[in-house]
This record gives sequence, C-alpha cells and structure tokens, in this order.
Amino acid sequence: MDALVDILLNYGYWGMLVAAFLAGSFFPFSSEAVMLALLAAGLEPLPLVVYGTVGNVAGSMFNYAVGRMGRLDWIEHYLHVKKRDLDKARRFMAGHGAWFAFFSFLPVLGSAITIVLGLMRANIPISLISITLGKALRYILLVYSVDLLL
Repeated sequence: MDALVDILLNYGYWGMLVAAFLAGSFFPFSSEAVMLALLAAGLEPLPLVVYGTVGNVAGSMFNYAVGRMGRLDWIEHYLHVKKRDLDKARRFMAGHGAWFAFFSFLPVLGSAITIVLGLMRANIPISLISITLGKALRYILLVYSVDLLL
C-alpha cells in the first residue's frame, strides 16, 4: 500500500481523486492518508477537498451501481462485503433510505450503506446529495483541523 500511496502522491490532485475513488468504493484504502501527505507536500486545501470529494462520491456511486445490480452472491464473493455488514447497514438506515447516505463516510459501514442504497433502489438525486454532503464535510473537517493544529 505504501508504494501505491507514493505513486498517488506524485500525481498531486489527480492522485487525490484516484485515492478518494478507491476509498469511496469497496476497496480498502485510506484517502485521508493521501490527503494529509499532499497537504504536507504543500498542495492547496480547497482543491484537495474538491478532488477528494468528487473521487469519493464517484466511488460511492460505483457501490450504488453494484448494489443496484442486486446480486448478493457477487457482492459477497467479489467485493468481500459480508451479508452481516449489509444487514447492519439496512438496520442502520431503517426507514430513512437515501438521507442516510450522509453517513457513507463511515469506515466499513459506509461501503455497505452505499451498496444497500443500490439494493433498495434509493432515490438517486437524494442519495447523491446526501453522500456529497457527508464526504465533503469529512474532508473539510480533516483539512481544517490539521490547519488548526499547525
């Protein structure tokens, strides 16, 4: 993973977008580590937040599309997302649907939430808005909390 992070750091903002896409999808990856490294390398916070948010939302919408296919056997086998995590996400979202996409920034559960949204065929515009708000807020808090600490 360190080699991948080094490669992404060499691509600056585009590396941030790719890292965020990977982290937003079902791949186990930390876009926060890449963002912090890029901040330390002197890149501007606002573009990092924008590229990170766009990549992370795109990764979540990829999960949504996979869930929308409705193949639980594929989700468990190829994506290694356990049925237990999907059930936990369903219970977490009970009755709130697309608005709970805001919490897709949560580790592990976030991927399950976006897959379940697809399985439930949740409203795409509301899901997209909720996902974007949650992911953007997380990156904004990360960037500006680091700024306050320095």
